Amino acid sequence: MYDERLTAPRSWWLLPIGCGLSFGLVFLRFGPVPGLIGLVAGIVAGSMGLSSYASARIRVVQGSLVAGKARIPLSALGRAQPLDAEQAVAWRSVKADPRAFMLLRSYVRTALRVEVTDPADPTPYLYLSTRDPDGLAAAIAQAKG
Repeated sequence: MYDERLTAPRSWWLLPIGCGLSFGLVFLRFGPVPGLIGLVAGIVAGSMGLSSYASARIRVVQGSLVAGKARIPLSALGRAQPLDAEQAVAWRSVKADPRAFMLLRSYVRTALRVEVTDPADPTPYLYLSTRDPDGLAAAIAQAKG
């Protein structure tokens, strides 16, 4: 079994504070209480947005690869290719296929490219940002048997 959560870097958690300050300044025009409410609401909204974006999970469970909201049976997957930072940039830019499924997080430098072998699926491959591409490839291979 494999389970990884792609969380945002710690420095990104300063962004909700900036969002709160912006909301607070906008609502300060209506008085100090609305300004304070805007500050709190902005921090909460920014935190929720960042948390939602940064909470992607990649799991190998019960014969499936679960990547974000996608669930793909392992029987539909082919070769898994771990990508270092340079290869990952190439596969998400110049080598990218628009039909590919991409769970892309810019703050994760490495990735895994997994071929889709199901003839009924138009998706040629999965591109998964992961901090442990070798571990994920090994988990897929082990789960496939």
